[in-house]
Amino acid sequence: MRIGYACLTVGVEGTKLRTCSLKNATPALLTELIYSNLLVLDKVLDYNIQNDIKLFRISSDIIPFGSHPVNKLEWWQIFADQLKNLGQKSHSHNMRLSMHPGQYTVLNSPIDVVVERAVEDLRYHARFLDSLGLGPENKIVLHVGGVYGDRLASMERFVSEYRRLDENIRQRLVIENDDRQYRIGDVLSMGRSEGIPVVFDNLHHQVNPDNTHTELEWIEVCASTWKPQDGPQKIHYSQQDPSKRPGAHSATIHVNEFLQFVRNLPNSDVDIMLEVKDKNLSAVKCIHALRMSNFIK
Repeated sequence: MRIGYACLTVGVEGTKLRTCSLKNATPALLTELIYSNLLVLDKVLDYNIQNDIKLFRISSDIIPFGSHPVNKLEWWQIFADQLKNLGQKSHSHNMRLSMHPGQYTVLNSPIDVVVERAVEDLRYHARFLDSLGLGPENKIVLHVGGVYGDRLASMERFVSEYRRLDENIRQRLVIENDDRQYRIGDVLSMGRSEGIPVVFDNLHHQVNPDNTHTELEWIEVCASTWKPQDGPQKIHYSQQDPSKRPGAHSATIHVNEFLQFVRNLPNSDVDIMLEVKDKNLSAVKCIHALRMSNFIK
């Protein structure tokens, strides 16, 4: 079981990604920023290795304007050696990497230009992971998108666009339930029909539940969508912030609740991505907690 965190590293000097405004995005500045951000990623990987963190989500901002027309750099060639070294470092330490395009990457939109931008964004994410030289078990996580007044038609549109994606994208793409539109049963119906691995998100399921199965039963069903070449099943785990709207992530992971979740899992060969405000701090805490034989304070 690998425990990881997403994108930002709290309390570690020199790990802040750099970006710029669109109007200032010249080739020279973008080159400087990419070089700097890859150095940041190297520091983050070193931190993860030192703390036995073997699961990490890379921020989409690692390449500023990575899928925007303003960035015309062939960064995958300019920084080929640096990217290859980063990939080798993560692979040699059994660290699984992933990326997660943002809310504006909507593959099932009824608006053609939105879909075109989504495809370009997925190409960028796949190219980045490809440039690291990593296998298809290093995934791109995507939500299905909107409902647009017709859930079934929107699901069919997602499947249609998925089938048109480049092969290297489809090899990496996994889909996840969300807290508003698509419940885990909806996502699984597409995952099973198209052979797409499904990520179960526990907090999204709590907020937007499909009660035809229990949580643990859904996790077990999701496991069946992960083929050997996809690597171990991935789960997103978070806890509700009691002071905020339903679905808001907590400031930190409460260990006893996390341990109870892990103990109940039908299979221990899973990778758990924590989605929490204090990022790596909770990852370290949960890793230590899993090593404790009795209890922790």
